[in-house]
Amino acid sequence: MRFVDEITLDVVAGDGGNGLVAFRRERRNPRGGPSGGDGGKGGDVVFRADRNVGTLLDLRAQPKIKAKRGQDGQGNDCHGRGAPPFVIRVPVGTVVMDDDTQGIIGDLTEDGQEVVGARGGRGGLGNLHFATPSNRAPRRAEPGEPGEKRRVRLELKLLADVGLVGLPNVGKSTLIANLSQAKPKIADYPFTTLVPNLGVVRLDTETSFVMADIPGLIRGASDGAGLGSRFLKHIQRTAILLYVLAPDEDGTNDPLRDFDDLRREVERFDPALSGRPALVALNKADLPTCRALVDDLSRAFDSRGMSFSVISAATRHGLEALKRTLFLRIEESRND
Repeated sequence: MRFVDEITLDVVAGDGGNGLVAFRRERRNPRGGPSGGDGGKGGDVVFRADRNVGTLLDLRAQPKIKAKRGQDGQGNDCHGRGAPPFVIRVPVGTVVMDDDTQGIIGDLTEDGQEVVGARGGRGGLGNLHFATPSNRAPRRAEPGEPGEKRRVRLELKLLADVGLVGLPNVGKSTLIANLSQAKPKIADYPFTTLVPNLGVVRLDTETSFVMADIPGLIRGASDGAGLGSRFLKHIQRTAILLYVLAPDEDGTNDPLRDFDDLRREVERFDPALSGRPALVALNKADLPTCRALVDDLSRAFDSRGMSFSVISAATRHGLEALKRTLFLRIEESRND
């Protein structure tokens, strides 16, 4: 299944039905009277969060969505039937925005939550509403109001407890694969991960949390550089950020500088993320170049008051301790 996390749609709600001009024609009531009913309300366009939907891909096949119009009013005081809503199922975590004003219409963070993207038009009044003592046979009725038209942008932001942040090729995909049942593509070259991956990390049969692997960021990502730029939004919903660092095999990079660059890009993208709880994991502990950095990095992050772990995603060294640390921090964030 192809992952699609942003799409634009034209939505048109249904028009209201027209009110009717009609009069009674009854043998025992020769004077009759107005009997035109009201038109029915047009159908709304409704977005509904559904946990069984994981992508916005299906909506690409229907870029314009229109709800049905309300039924026209009928004689004998009968009102037209209102049209049912046109319900669009979207993944949990979808933000519905007005593409013209950039205003948020709704943020669907729970299964079954709904928001009206375009409201159906009101049905017109029939002539029975316009009778007065001086005008007992009104020949006036209202047309139905047009349905609302709107260009809507949908953005999917993954819901996760922990978001993995790191440069390409630091082992984030291997980490989430060995901590959960996620099956990301893994290879020994940068930008293996082209879409975010979600995995459920279990401590025991009753305790678990959700982790998201965000495609690798590069310097300048907040300005649109690299593959990670369009996926930075997915870390906005995470409770905790886990910065994954790793040395190059030849030891030419500086993981502490990499961390500062990553944090700068994240905070430039959304300043609110500067206050998000964050931990650091130094990966590839099985490499000699990594082991040589442990003491200096441990002191550096300790001076910054940050939790620092040394792991090897490939050999699973330190992963159980990391899971427990992450879970404790998640619990703390929930209680804040």
